Amino acid sequence: MDVFVYGTLTEPERVAEVLDSFVFVGSATLTGLRPVEGRFPTLAPGGETAGRLLRTDQVAALDEYERVDDGLFVRVTVPLDAPAGYPDEAAVYVGDPDRLDADAAWPGDGSFRDRVVDRVSAGDVVVELDDRRPV
Repeated sequence: MDVFVYGTLTEPERVAEVLDSFVFVGSATLTGLRPVEGRFPTLAPGGETAGRLLRTDQVAALDEYERVDDGLFVRVTVPLDAPAGYPDEAAVYVGDPDRLDADAAWPGDGSFRDRVVDRVSAGDVVVELDDRRPV
């Protein structure tokens, strides 16, 4: 799976502490969500975020690192704009700003996860691979 990473997981040393097998595909930009600082970096609606595209089969390890099971972060899927040979989508982890002491708000009703899913499903959130060479 391809995962857009924008915080501590852009650092190869940190990723190696979490995953046994991975490769950075290239630099990427996430449009529609902007970075917000808190206890850990997270995202909020609007703007864009620079990061990297990480490829791994160890999504369960990433979910554990991001504490998805206890709701600290949610993993959502967004479209991936990349050359032929790449997947059509990438995963993105978004942290709950209330739990991370981050100055951000996710409009809408329902749980944090529901509000994030609604926003990314609206169609204005996309990851674009910056290096456009084919796989």
